[in-house]
Amino acid sequence: MGIYRDVILPKLCDLSMRNERLHPYRERVIGAAEGRVLEIGSGSGLNLPFYRPVAQEVLALEPDPTLLTMARRVPYSGLSVDFIEASAEAIPFEDKSVDTVVTTWTLCTIPGAATALAEMRRVLRPQGKLLFVEHGLSPDRGVRWWQDSLTPVWRRISGGCHLNRPIQSLIEDAGFRIDRIETGYMRGPKPLTFMYEGSARPN
Repeated sequence: MGIYRDVILPKLCDLSMRNERLHPYRERVIGAAEGRVLEIGSGSGLNLPFYRPVAQEVLALEPDPTLLTMARRVPYSGLSVDFIEASAEAIPFEDKSVDTVVTTWTLCTIPGAATALAEMRRVLRPQGKLLFVEHGLSPDRGVRWWQDSLTPVWRRISGGCHLNRPIQSLIEDAGFRIDRIETGYMRGPKPLTFMYEGSARPN
């Protein structure tokens, strides 16, 4: 599993996340980030070209060193980026020190998602916001059955990705108030494509 995890899996993650169907989500979510931004699970840096000038600084947090190396090669201009190798379950920043936290298709893979969300809330300023787009638990019983059935195998080959995480309740249970949320299927296999997109603020 060492070669697969360290060499093959990061390249597969990068390839899958280059899906052009994800671009409208990135444009909306990343485009709304402002001030000092903490991006959780920044991966291979595919969000970097979507930041606007109102994002004064981006702290790109990623635990995988191979993906961080790939991210450093992504072309972007006019953006201050600090690449940080660290886990979202122990964010190395002071309380109330960032204006925006961004997560894009990340909560599915973090082993302790609740702990990570509590950390995001800790580092957000009182008027800060959490911007997110995630795939997760479907409201449709038949699709949920497939998500529950596939997840044990899927997470072994996809870097820990869970198909069945209840994204909205995870965010709310971590002490956030949802300001906006839109849900629905993106085109593709339904167990993998039920999306949650929105914003939230600390309670």
